[in-house]
Amino acid sequence: MKNAKRSPARDLFFCDNTQTIIKKMKKIISIQGVRGAFHQEAAVGYFGGNIDIHECITFQQLIDSVENGDSHFGVMAVENSLVGCILPNYTLIRESKLQVVGEIYLRIVQNLIASIGESVDTIVEVRSHPMALAQCDLFFKNHPEIRLIESEDTALSAKQIAELKLKGVATVASQKAAHEYGLDVIASSIESNKENYTRFLILEKKSIAKIPSGSNKASITFTAKHQPGSLLQILKPFAENGINMTMLQSLPIVGKKWEYIFHADLAFMSAIDFYQALEYARQYTSTLKILGVYRSHEMVEQPEMQDSLVHYC
Repeated sequence: MKNAKRSPARDLFFCDNTQTIIKKMKKIISIQGVRGAFHQEAAVGYFGGNIDIHECITFQQLIDSVENGDSHFGVMAVENSLVGCILPNYTLIRESKLQVVGEIYLRIVQNLIASIGESVDTIVEVRSHPMALAQCDLFFKNHPEIRLIESEDTALSAKQIAELKLKGVATVASQKAAHEYGLDVIASSIESNKENYTRFLILEKKSIAKIPSGSNKASITFTAKHQPGSLLQILKPFAENGINMTMLQSLPIVGKKWEYIFHADLAFMSAIDFYQALEYARQYTSTLKILGVYRSHEMVEQPEMQDSLVHYC
């Protein structure tokens, strides 16, 4: 480690009180989904309630909206504590012109919601996102008579039930979605495991993004050289500098048979130690990219959302 390159302090730019500032300023936040989506709850949990929400049907649209300047930030789910990583989203972030500037962990409470007057006994079909259905597998095992239909979004399914006045049809979604669309919660907290958290990343255009003060976490992506021990050599300097690798995920590289790219999250106490370890590891990589350096976030319960403050573009 003696020969590792030490990054000069002037190369590290930190913006004081970033999260405090953005909470005081009204921002447009892009989310995947419609009103009542868990992405909206994550946005409120991170930025506060005085925001404008820009709804995007797909994650690619979310990326595009921030890149094009239609919104200031994007909030994107990347991982769930029960079902694992959302692998395509890591690829979208890596290939985008955005930078990770924050994160939030949101406790996910799933509810069975339907039109007013319905009950669990009257439901014959449930439409919801496949991840939401998977998180409630024990509930549905006790109700084999209910047909499960995968849809693109939890809150969008709630919206469709309300607009089409569907009978005998329910969705798995948040209480906020039920409130937004005038539906009824007919079974609450049906998730199989109450320790159900989703991690969301906060994204901003690289050209204007700044590293928040107090940053103690980084997301990187890299490919290892095709030589024995290269992955070990990449990971070694982080361990030697007391840097905790909180996540390591491999993804196949499209068009390259049996070749993989790695995504890693690293928690550190000293930014200097992090950059020093990174420069040492770089010599054993074919490619290496920092997706963002930011402040780690505690796990939170679902926030209260004030309808008078949250607006929609």
